[in-house]
Amino acid sequence: MEKATFAGGCFWCMVKPFDTFEGIESVISGYTGGHTLNPTYEQVCSNNTGHYEAVQITYDPVIFSYDQLLEIFWMNIDPTDENGQFFDKGSSYQTAIFYHSDEQREKAEKSKADLEESKKFKLKVATKILPAKEFYAAETYHQDYYKKNPAHYNRYYVGSGRAAYIEKTWRDSK
Repeated sequence: MEKATFAGGCFWCMVKPFDTFEGIESVISGYTGGHTLNPTYEQVCSNNTGHYEAVQITYDPVIFSYDQLLEIFWMNIDPTDENGQFFDKGSSYQTAIFYHSDEQREKAEKSKADLEESKKFKLKVATKILPAKEFYAAETYHQDYYKKNPAHYNRYYVGSGRAAYIEKTWRDSK
């Protein structure tokens, strides 16, 4: 099993896209990239910890490849937004790919370059590619939020603007 870590804005919205595929063992909501040890949700939302809201995926690369994970990641974010994602703004909601190996770094850089070269976006791709740091699982009530609170999750997913953006931007790629 290997790990992949992605920051795509609100972690509630980044679990479901990865959660249903064979070869994916777990998708954990949490915090990474910052300097505060064992941060809480409230601390991370203050934008003073340096942490991103992120998901850490444990997967079997023989069944589900890192390239497939990258494709899902790109198709669930606005890679050009430097200030956060959709309704959520601030450093904790910015996008990033945290690589766990040189191979992941190379694949992430290539996928980002391919996306930029595609000319799909008028703005530059703002998503950072960073070395993985300590990952802290978020509080229990944040885990599998889309399953525990589906009505609230769906209202948020639509109300934040994410659903419309994804449909408009990636409709031809699905």
